[in-house]
Amino acid sequence: MKKTNMEKLYNLERIRKEQGLSRRELALLSGIKEVSIESLERGKVNVNNIKLSTLIALASALHCKVIDLVSADLKRIIA
Repeated sequence: MKKTNMEKLYNLERIRKEQGLSRRELALLSGIKEVSIESLERGKVNVNNIKLSTLIALASALHCKVIDLVSADLKRIIA
């Protein structure tokens, strides 16, 4: 598989940890299942299948922008 198809949300984990949140705490704040957060952070989810509503919920809970959650490679594709 191409790297861009299974790209991890590297920044999701980084931002979560910078804010001192566990996956469980982020799940409670965002309404996204803890197992889903783990899958996103570990690259187990095809980025083409991530719902925008999921990214919005995570970004809202982390007080950041959706674009802040994705890698530099994906930012170039989105922008």
